[in-house]
Amino acid sequence: MAASDQVCANLPPLLSSFVDAFVDFSVSGLFFPTNPSPNPNPNLPAAATRIPAPSRLVAIGDLHGDLPKSLQALSLAGLVDPFSARWTGHDAVAVQVGDVLDRGGDELRLLYLLHRLKLDAARAGGALLTLHGNHEIMNACGRFRYVTPAGLDEFKRWGFWYRSGLAMKRLCADLESPRDPFKGVPKSFPGIKEEFWEGIRARIAALRPNGPIAARFLAGNQTVLVIGESVFVHGGLLQRHVDHGLEKINEEVRKWIMGLSGSHAPPYLQGREGVVWLRNFSDGSNCDCSHLEEVLAMIPGARRMVMGHTIQEQGINEVCDARAIRIDVGLSRGCSDGLPEVLEISDGVKLRILTSNPVYYDERLKRPWRRPVAKEELEGLGMLVPETRPQEMEAKA
Repeated sequence: MAASDQVCANLPPLLSSFVDAFVDFSVSGLFFPTNPSPNPNPNLPAAATRIPAPSRLVAIGDLHGDLPKSLQALSLAGLVDPFSARWTGHDAVAVQVGDVLDRGGDELRLLYLLHRLKLDAARAGGALLTLHGNHEIMNACGRFRYVTPAGLDEFKRWGFWYRSGLAMKRLCADLESPRDPFKGVPKSFPGIKEEFWEGIRARIAALRPNGPIAARFLAGNQTVLVIGESVFVHGGLLQRHVDHGLEKINEEVRKWIMGLSGSHAPPYLQGREGVVWLRNFSDGSNCDCSHLEEVLAMIPGARRMVMGHTIQEQGINEVCDARAIRIDVGLSRGCSDGLPEVLEISDGVKLRILTSNPVYYDERLKRPWRRPVAKEELEGLGMLVPETRPQEMEAKA
């Protein structure tokens, strides 16, 4: 009898875990360990804003809902096996600078994959760290300007499976009744085609502050990271942002995503000069280098700022003597379908572009750095890229 009582006592949490695993697999095709191993690397505390430089650091730009191209970029960096989608980066540290959402139809699958890779990397002594981009912030605010029909379909499917999971949990009287994230979400959206209503409802429920997807996959994002001598941010930092406090920014944004500080995003996330919107150091060759130097001087040990957000059609490049490094290559098919590239920083000082572009792949032509090129040069390069894309994808995938 005692053993039977124990089984019955354990049934509700076992049922809850089974349902969660069932929903995860139905949405993403992935399973997650129920008891993830702790990160064996003491230099990578959870939710840290400042981290010592690892021996190998990789930075990856905007992904925008394109799973195949994201896997190509991760594989190019030697971080992921493209066939099994498992971590192969050992103790490397990787930073993805935000904008996983919008413009594509693989947004949820990318969020699930990145989460699984974080667990894999931690077990190997490495880390995959993710930042907020302006598109994560927009979606948490319910602004879906750049959502695609495929993206709405993906969230509609998530909504079906998530609510099925809620219904299954309610069958067990001993389980606490789970919160319904759809409560309070409008059921109709006048002016929008009815075929998209369920996708919009699910997207609002999932991504608003304290929504299931926001709390699980976005709340762990940082807004700013300092790793060794490199400052990572999606848009950029101004002096007033540093004055506010980088740790304070990260903590305040986390609380907002978790629904602990109201529905409105903090003001430094909004407007052209918000940390996820700023283009002062990433747009074109005219960069305010003196202002950038002043900002970096306010952050102890910082030598460079690494940013996404602004598509660099010629690939990863630098200005201001490599004080500003721009890594958004627009790889998503929903953007400019750019050739995957990633930034590698070895031992905190040696910087290298890893590129799949055959124009630069030949060692005789490859350069450790690129500067922004003039528009007339871009036109010439643009004529080469479409011809070489299919060969490059096959060779590097």
